[in-house]
Amino acid sequence: MSNILIINTGTPLSNFKKYRMGQIDGAKAPTLKTFYQAIEQALSFPDDFEHNLESLDELLNDLTWIKQADVALYITNSAEFLSQEKLTKILELINLLDATAEDWKWVDEEDDILPKNFKILFQYSSQIITLLEKEEISFEVIS
Repeated sequence: MSNILIINTGTPLSNFKKYRMGQIDGAKAPTLKTFYQAIEQALSFPDDFEHNLESLDELLNDLTWIKQADVALYITNSAEFLSQEKLTKILELINLLDATAEDWKWVDEEDDILPKNFKILFQYSSQIITLLEKEEISFEVIS
């Protein structure tokens, strides 16, 4: 299964019942600043989150405060997600999310950290698919 999943509108999320699901409304996250606030709340980040990509990367590669082994970030209204940001910033974030999910696949329990299955879900939008294809990031469409 790919790290990034595109969820068709109206598709039930029954395959993700056991996941710790952090949901972000893309319409309420048109900038990185609003995204940082939303993800902090959605995944109950610790107080030391600094609202920048470096801090986001550190926390997403930690996730020790989340007990579940399966974790998903679900972005609805993805056509409006980061709509006020420059393309380079959007691509940087999407690449970071994909790389983080990939890194979790290679965590060994001997590393003193419990492995996580981290997935990024986007509600279907042609904009997101175009960005993923442009960056040659693997994704699956779930219907």
